[in-house]
Formats: sequence, structure tokens, C-alpha cells
Amino acid sequence: MNKRSEKGTVLITGASSGIGATYANRMALRGYDLLLVARDFPRLQAISARLTESYDVNVEVVQADLTSAADLATVTDRLRGDDTISVLINNAGIAMNGHLAESDLDTIDSMILLNVMSLTHLSSAAASNFKTVGRGAVINVASIVALAPEMFNAAYSATKAYVLSLTQTLSGELSPHGIYVQAVLPGLTRTEIWKRSGIDDSALPPNMIMEVDEMVDAALAGFDQGELITIPSLPNPADWQEFVSARAKLRPNLSHNQAAARYKNK
Repeated sequence: MNKRSEKGTVLITGASSGIGATYANRMALRGYDLLLVARDFPRLQAISARLTESYDVNVEVVQADLTSAADLATVTDRLRGDDTISVLINNAGIAMNGHLAESDLDTIDSMILLNVMSLTHLSSAAASNFKTVGRGAVINVASIVALAPEMFNAAYSATKAYVLSLTQTLSGELSPHGIYVQAVLPGLTRTEIWKRSGIDDSALPPNMIMEVDEMVDAALAGFDQGELITIPSLPNPADWQEFVSARAKLRPNLSHNQAAARYKNK
């Protein structure tokens, strides 16, 4: 075993391919030890062997299905009690295609378990751990459909809106304790998620699909800059600030003791 990294360990979910595997590579390059979680154990082992050979870091793999209560509890307990973990990257997630009325409800339940429940449990465990040691970072991978839900499947978009909302609130709770929280909102990214959800990515507009390496590198640039919300495709950050300002303008009038005049009988 290599000497433990002074930077600590990064726990990455959904680490066997795509965005998660790319994060693993980049964080190993930065000198972090890795704790990689996914269902596909052979892939995890292959990634572990490659990264251990390429970088002077320790790589541990955990086979877990985060839609399983037992597996989720195992990973959550590890995260809550291991003070070497300094970064959590909540990347595991699935998508689905089709309209809500015709969707398979078991598939929706599994998606909510993975995209929402597991992420919430792991974020809670990380918050508890990191508050105890007084440092840490949580990266939650959401999606641009959190801001533009009409672009995609209703249930999937809703799960990613949850991730965005949770991250924004969690940042307010944890930043006073020296803990950094980031939400990454990728647009279309070339990963296996499309095939798994029954979508042919070759039919998608090529000018809208970002390669996974570029997406993760942009996300980590946002991480380095301390961004709360990172949208890798967004050219002008002032556009996001205008959105935030518009939301803030609503706030003073969102809760009064009387209904607005237009809703009252005349």
C-alpha cells in the first residue's frame, strides 16, 4: 500500500464508467486516494489496477447497488465513520425515456432511489463526518434539466431539480463549518447513460453533446474556483447571476398573510 495521501480520500459513486470513472482519473492525478463505488465489480477492479499503476495513490473498490438498502447502508456507514474521506462525489444516477403516463413505475422507483434517496443519505453522512473534522467537500452531479425540465423526461428532470435544491440548501448549512458544496449541471454528455435509458445518442444534435473528459475538467475548474453551481456549457456566468437575482426578487413576495389582489373576488 502506498503512503496515505495528505489530501485524503475521494469517495466516488457510479465510478465504473463515464463521468465517475473520469473523476476517478482526475482526482488520482491530483494526488487523492480513491474509494470507488459501483455495481460493476470487474470494471472497478480494472480501473483500480490502471490508476494504481499510473499514480502514487491508494485505490479501494466497493461493489454496491445503491438502490439496495443494505448496500446503501454499508457505504453510508463507511462514509460517516471514516475520517480519511475528504471529498464525496455523488455521481451515480440513471435516466429514463418516455412520458410519465406510460412509464414503468418500478423503473421510476429505482431511479428515485438512486438519484434522490442514495444521494441524500450519502450527503447526510458526509455532512456529519466533515463537520466533525472541520473540512471536506461534496460534489453533487445534477443536470441542466434541473433548470429546463421541459427538455427531458418528467421524473428524471424532477430528480435532478431535487439534487440542485438539496445542494443549494446544504451549502448554506455547511459553509459556516468550512465545508464546500458544489452542484455540477452538465448538458448532454457522451456516456453510457443514453444507451441504458433507451436513447440513441447518435440522433441527438452533435453540437449539444460534450465529451466526458471536457465536462469533468470544466466541473473541476469550477470546483477550484469555489463555485456553488457549475454549468460547464454556460459561456457567460452573468446569465446565471441574472437567474439568481430574478429568483431573489421573488422572495419578498412569496409568503404574505393575504392572497394577492388578483385572486380575490371583486
